[in-house]
Amino acid sequence: MTGETMVLVGMGSGVMLLLAVAGGAVLGWANRRFHVPVDPRVERINRALPGANCGNCGFVGCGEYAEAVAGGQTALTLCAPGGPSVVQSLAGIMGVDAEPTWPYRVIVHCTATTDMRLRRHPYRGEPTCTAANLVADVQGCTNGCLGLGDCEVACTYDAIHVVDGVAVVDYTKCTGCGDCVDACPRGIISRVPFKAERILAVGCANQDFGNDVKAVCTIGCIGCKACTKLAPALVMKGNLPVLDYDKYEAGFDFLPAIEKCPMESLVWVGKPTAKDLEALTDVEMPQRADATFDTTVDKTEWWG
Repeated sequence: MTGETMVLVGMGSGVMLLLAVAGGAVLGWANRRFHVPVDPRVERINRALPGANCGNCGFVGCGEYAEAVAGGQTALTLCAPGGPSVVQSLAGIMGVDAEPTWPYRVIVHCTATTDMRLRRHPYRGEPTCTAANLVADVQGCTNGCLGLGDCEVACTYDAIHVVDGVAVVDYTKCTGCGDCVDACPRGIISRVPFKAERILAVGCANQDFGNDVKAVCTIGCIGCKACTKLAPALVMKGNLPVLDYDKYEAGFDFLPAIEKCPMESLVWVGKPTAKDLEALTDVEMPQRADATFDTTVDKTEWWG
């Protein structure tokens, strides 16, 4: 290598070294100048969340929700899959008292199995509830579960299945995320607070008058109002009793209202406690699916 070449190589190396030093200095300055402090609580909150990224809290994912919680921009009670235990954890991280909360679960407002539905007609279209709901006279009850499993497909927790033509919730798996609520075209699934492992529900969503209900279903609510006279949490909404879960008390004795119902439309949902089972030893309870507080049936635009 000639002396001239060595000089050129040395000059090139020196230039590269100077550029590296200058670039490092610029990056260091930019890092200090544009540094955004990260609240250390964000990572702790993120670890406390279940990581479902379901979006039911109203945020894109758990990470965004964690940032909002750490910044004091949202409530601690929005994580449905996490439930009360996550609320307690978040409250501890944020150094505040936990707000009273209950886990949310879903309830299906129809308990009629296939044989209980009258005026059924063959359906040969696309095997989805969304498609069937656009077809007139698929079944007599325009509020009943279509039983084609859109909710089952939507559930990422394998917590809801169609059994004998009606959607049934597995409360050992349900997180209350609400995906099935959005998937049901008839709006007969809703999320409610479970103030006990097992709660009472109205297993019907039909707002028709009694004779019309009897013509299409053997167990549909006929709107007789007998249950509302025996349980203050039951109120009439049109021709249908609904449960006001803000007034719902887990220790209230609902058995007189249940026994008074001529159509067995009041059902227990969730996981029974030992005390519940003991209290119901001599009572024959209806063995069906679900029901709830305030449905979105009235918002449904298409009826099948």
